Amino acid sequence: MFEVMFKELRELLRDRKTLFFVIALPIVIFPVLFAFVAFLTSKAALEAEQKVHTYFVVNEDYAPTFSDTLFYHRSFKRYEGEAQLDSVSALRDAVRQGIIDVGIYIPAAPDKQLAQGEQSRFQVVFNDAQSINYIYSRIKKVIDTYSAKLTEQALSELGVDTDKQGAVLQPVLMEKVDTADRRENIGEKIGAFIPYMLIPLVLMGASYPAIDLGAGEKERGTLETLLLTPLTRTQLVLGKFLTILISSIACALVTVSSMSIWIGLASGFGALDPILSAFASVTQWDFLLIFALLLPVAMMLSSLVLAISIYARSFKEAQNYMGPLSMLVFVPIVVSVLPNMALNAKTAWIPITNVALAIKEIVKGTVDYQAVGMIFLASILLAAALLACCVRWFSREEVLFR
Repeated sequence: MFEVMFKELRELLRDRKTLFFVIALPIVIFPVLFAFVAFLTSKAALEAEQKVHTYFVVNEDYAPTFSDTLFYHRSFKRYEGEAQLDSVSALRDAVRQGIIDVGIYIPAAPDKQLAQGEQSRFQVVFNDAQSINYIYSRIKKVIDTYSAKLTEQALSELGVDTDKQGAVLQPVLMEKVDTADRRENIGEKIGAFIPYMLIPLVLMGASYPAIDLGAGEKERGTLETLLLTPLTRTQLVLGKFLTILISSIACALVTVSSMSIWIGLASGFGALDPILSAFASVTQWDFLLIFALLLPVAMMLSSLVLAISIYARSFKEAQNYMGPLSMLVFVPIVVSVLPNMALNAKTAWIPITNVALAIKEIVKGTVDYQAVGMIFLASILLAAALLACCVRWFSREEVLFR
């Protein structure tokens, strides 16, 4: 069994394509792609933050204080063109044509309406289809400030002292006392995405060697030679299985190590300090536990891809069979991030979903070790069953020589 494993490992190390997918891709390509996406996202957010919006206020004489605030606001510039903008429809057309970015229609003087016990309704016209858009929040902040001034003025006229107006407007305040610490808060948001990175990498690290060790042997015509050796079918399968398992775990380890190094380098710029401070409380034992949970997942996926590769007639056919397998991995991970999904006695028995939930709980620092024990038991049983099926699959002549 170990002779087969060492022989397959030597052949894998000579295969440049496998080395690229298992080592070069996680070390270089993935970090560069993640950094490029982060750069584009931060650049788009910065441009949206610094953008100066052209505005026009219809009937600005009704609210001069509000108009002055917008005029001196650093993020807004008054429209000085000659277009006739005197209604909501005209403002809508101007926004669509790109003449202005935002238009505000004031129907009547707010102070007079307030004196009559009526509310004023400012209509803000803008294009809200952009993903990163600060127009509405900025206009709302100015309107809220203006509304607060009108309220203060009205209460003063009614004889309410300024220092008592807060209690009159809001007699009861709600103060949130969060029992979750910083690690639990950030772990809930970030911990759910770690399985998205690790588990597919475990699959990727197993798929490419499996295709070569099963369907590749058939294409090269070396499978018959291997079957003539004095080794049993079980020993042959276990040798190939261990090779695929080592490759799968190595791919995940290399990727996580690479990401940690790149994050450490990026932390020098200060942008990742909040995340790093949260992960600072994650101990070595937690990281060890995460990789221990990935081990039975790697065993399950290695058995599965080896069985598929043995069944396939050729390299291409094996690739076609393994394509839908990625969906079988992603769907359980998606289930783990659904609202109110938590690690308990029931979810601990759902393959892959249980590991994804456990990883999130480990990052949060709230993992239940009894549930982790159930996950190990369920995963090991499933992995053993899949490996037994793979051995039986490899023993059938009609499968090997289709």
